[in-house]
Amino acid sequence: MKIGIIREGKVPPDSRVPLTPKQCRYIIDNYPVQIKVQKSPGRCYTNAEYEAEGISLVDEIADCEVLMGVKEVPIAQLIADKTYFYFSHTIKKQAYNRGLLRAMLEKNIRMIDYETLTNERGKRLIAFGRFAGIVGAHNGVMTYGWRTGDFDLKRMKDCHDYAEAKAIYKTLQLPAFKTVVTGTGRVSGGAVEVLEAMNIRRVTPDEFLNNNYKEAVFTQLQCVDYAQHKITKDFDKSDFYANPQDYESKFAPYTQAADLMINGIYWDNRAPAFFTTEEMKNDNFRISVIADVTCDIAPVSSIPSTLHASTIADPIFGYDVQTGTVATPHQPGVIDMMTIDNLPNEMPRDASESFGNQFINSVLGELLKDTESTVIQRATIAVDGKLGEYFGYLQDYVDA
Repeated sequence: MKIGIIREGKVPPDSRVPLTPKQCRYIIDNYPVQIKVQKSPGRCYTNAEYEAEGISLVDEIADCEVLMGVKEVPIAQLIADKTYFYFSHTIKKQAYNRGLLRAMLEKNIRMIDYETLTNERGKRLIAFGRFAGIVGAHNGVMTYGWRTGDFDLKRMKDCHDYAEAKAIYKTLQLPAFKTVVTGTGRVSGGAVEVLEAMNIRRVTPDEFLNNNYKEAVFTQLQCVDYAQHKITKDFDKSDFYANPQDYESKFAPYTQAADLMINGIYWDNRAPAFFTTEEMKNDNFRISVIADVTCDIAPVSSIPSTLHASTIADPIFGYDVQTGTVATPHQPGVIDMMTIDNLPNEMPRDASESFGNQFINSVLGELLKDTESTVIQRATIAVDGKLGEYFGYLQDYVDA
């Protein structure tokens, strides 16, 4: 099998790679695979680093059967009749990528989305989530420091690696403020990892709501802490996952207790938002900074003030609670929004190495099977000009 690592084409550019130079070398030495890398000036691993491992650097990769990238491939750069791996951001019917999915169907592309690669229990096999949570929490605390002027935390992108950031945390002097983290998966796990490395004390949800503190504290919420059935007011986890439209938010007390919110959930379009734009206008809405790592764009989103994704170059925008529009951040009546949608790209070498290891350990063997892999089948969004077996629900999205 010939695998090609494509040059990232999305703007703004992403410097992450699906496989590092050493991982490419390992695969070539241990599997019946050839790897070619399309030349690129913007990767966190340079062309020279791939060359040093004896990896073929090429201008064009049309002779490869499988093409691997990270972010969405611009439609004009898609090559017909290939198998692609990347994050397509189509499975939630994202309107901005409808044309991309249509193009892949028209070009007879087999699209395997990293986000849909799961084991038999439905657990994802490969993700950048931990690193998104790490950078998201770092940026959330950083933004709170910028807003208050109480401290100045170095940008993660300006640190050599995560080790340097953790060394900075050991000397960080923080004021008393309260942070609420939502979710219990990889993203929120990464966020909690950073908050604990900053020596921010963890408290229970009840303690968070009912106590005042003279130090920085945080709490982490599960679904049961912020959602309830519309009729019974109870919570059943399996029913919530199956029928999220039957539930409503009970997050309001945290909006009155927290200064910083770090949102790390996987959000179903049918699930309730944490709060409404009207609730954000209330005088007792205390949250002044939201780090929305989930980054679903309003109005179909868990955070209604996520009006657009911010960028690493311009990470913060303000949300005017009265007008519902973008405003200058750090002002009264404005909530500071950190909504970067490619957060792991602030620590690309660490994130890429972890991601590539996951691919080698959990996916590569499935791709090389002589018989059809159920893992690959479950993750195939498009094949033979049609939607994959598990993605028929996208037909109305394609046809719209």
